[in-house]
Amino acid sequence: MVDCSGSMGYPPTKMSHARDATAAAIDTVRDGVAFAVVAGTHKAVEVFPGGGRLATADPLTRARAKEALRGLSPGGGTAIGSWLLLADQLLGSADAAIRHGILLTDGRNEHEEPERLRAVLDACAGRFTCDARGVGTDWEVEEVTGIASALLGTADIVADPAGLRADFTRMTKAAMGKEIADVSLRLWTPKGAEVVYVKQVAPAVEDLTARRVEAGPRAGDYPTGSWGEESRDYHVCVRVPAAETGQEMLAARISLVQPPPGGVGGPPSPLAQGLVRAVWTDDLAASTAMNPQVAHYTGQAELAQAIQAGMNARKSGNAEQATAKLGRAVQLATASGNEDTAKLLAKVVDVVDAAAGTVRLKAKVTEADEMTLETRSTKTVRVKK
Repeated sequence: MVDCSGSMGYPPTKMSHARDATAAAIDTVRDGVAFAVVAGTHKAVEVFPGGGRLATADPLTRARAKEALRGLSPGGGTAIGSWLLLADQLLGSADAAIRHGILLTDGRNEHEEPERLRAVLDACAGRFTCDARGVGTDWEVEEVTGIASALLGTADIVADPAGLRADFTRMTKAAMGKEIADVSLRLWTPKGAEVVYVKQVAPAVEDLTARRVEAGPRAGDYPTGSWGEESRDYHVCVRVPAAETGQEMLAARISLVQPPPGGVGGPPSPLAQGLVRAVWTDDLAASTAMNPQVAHYTGQAELAQAIQAGMNARKSGNAEQATAKLGRAVQLATASGNEDTAKLLAKVVDVVDAAAGTVRLKAKVTEADEMTLETRSTKTVRVKK
């Protein structure tokens, strides 16, 4: 889904880089994979192959698709919901387990109400995954990250349009590496236990708690999208009833499951399973010590919140709160070894004492640096061995 609104014509190289990046993505699509290209303005238009269908990738269809890209030109408004709906229709026309979209925009979703986009995202959730990218600095961070979050994809900024080709190639290669579709984290808890939250904490923070789908007595599924050869970390909190010292109980059973072939008939297939025990003790050291991994990811989640709160305070002119929150973010990023986030923070604040979280707000910050920090605030690093 390529933004072709009028703003893509300023500067003129933006549109040419978008065409070039889309061509590179098409070249990365493997033979036999179905694909299509959509031009997005205040409406959605099929650029290739047309006729409400997908094309099957081979040397001929790739060449024809790249030829069709020459017709992409800027003009019109922005209604992202219509782009996603057309993508959903096209992807739904093929019998494919793994369905993936890439969306590029350079502006705000000005030609449809926010409620409309929200409704479309709700309708598309679980039907396909979507990576969203904002090019330049005239788009809305919350819109782009919201699309990726709702559709279990990634979000990022490409401040310089010249970087689109490399980014589109990386995204498409990652999509080609997906092998198992519609994987869910299934959580079973015994009677009396309560699920407080379920969060993905690596490679990025994503709260899945509200996405629970009931899956039988005392069990719920939390969607995680499609998987390739990769590793993810999750943080689960379960509240259990009180018991006597020395007792233990099964607090939760956690498994990864995938739908049956074709998505209908039969139970889902378990891919892996683990058990969570609750043990009551009067050993003060054991009961008060926090697991290092839990401590690390609790800090990473706080880091994302501190950045978002700090940037919001900075925009509203509350320098005192912005300094406090961004100082805390620097402290957390340093303590956890999140060097990438620490570098992004250093473009927004002058760091006086990283360990103590003492910082000064920079007087001048580029819009690209602000948006990069906000967009990547949820990216995490794993616990050091």
